[in-house]
Amino acid sequence: MRIIALLAAYNERRYIAHCLEHLIAQGLDVYLIDNGSTDETVAIAERYRGRGLLDIEAFPRAETYSWRAIVRRKEVLAATLDADWFLHLDTDEIRLAPRSGQTLAQFLADADARHYNAVNFMEFTFVPVREHPDHDHPHFLRTMRHYYPFAPALPHRLSAWKRQPERVALAWSGGHVVRFPGLRACPESGKMRHYLFLSVEHFLSKYQRNYDPRDLQKGWHGWRAGVDVARIALPAAATLRTWTTDDALDASAPRATHVADAWALPARATTAAGGARPAPSA
Repeated sequence: MRIIALLAAYNERRYIAHCLEHLIAQGLDVYLIDNGSTDETVAIAERYRGRGLLDIEAFPRAETYSWRAIVRRKEVLAATLDADWFLHLDTDEIRLAPRSGQTLAQFLADADARHYNAVNFMEFTFVPVREHPDHDHPHFLRTMRHYYPFAPALPHRLSAWKRQPERVALAWSGGHVVRFPGLRACPESGKMRHYLFLSVEHFLSKYQRNYDPRDLQKGWHGWRAGVDVARIALPAAATLRTWTTDDALDASAPRATHVADAWALPARATTAAGGARPAPSA
């Protein structure tokens, strides 16, 4: 069974190699959309071409950052690329099977064999803490160990699906939840380690973008579109959970907001609290 991960990137030199290596090791092929990166993202990705990376598509970057346009492009790719299943994700995510003895490809093949055609992922968000504030280095997967489970809605990350005869709907939710007729979601979720940012400095640079007003009107991006620097305060390690193994990730009592929601400018915090599904930012 062939599974293609649909990945978009913009200046993701910190994440891209880790993401590609993980997906390929998990048995997936990858199609990369580069949204006008000006750093080493494309050069790093090129090393994987022919070794699991199928292609790198140049997606022009407009005056404003339009996540909706990128996700709609993924809808088109999922209708045209030759694969049995597709996975939508971002470079700062590590997708996993429910148990460590199974690859992601095996998990999706098992869901397919049980006649399910979509899979959800439980999100575990990893962030720096006061005691260890800087993980902006190549070894962040090893050093950034504090996390919280995150699920503002159920399902929250229904973003793997079996190829459909018609174009699926993904952009409606900012890519979080796929829709199509006859959807049968697997009752067992995979796991997703989400490395939201690696330091305060990285946070400020990662989300400094001119967001498309149409995306903002939908309530997308939330705190990403406006942060009060004076509000930034990393959580204490004792307030989060500590990663030991992927099998021990604790999904109980998930948070409905990110730690960064408390840092948003008042107008953005109000928008985010309005219940709109936030969109991730590639």
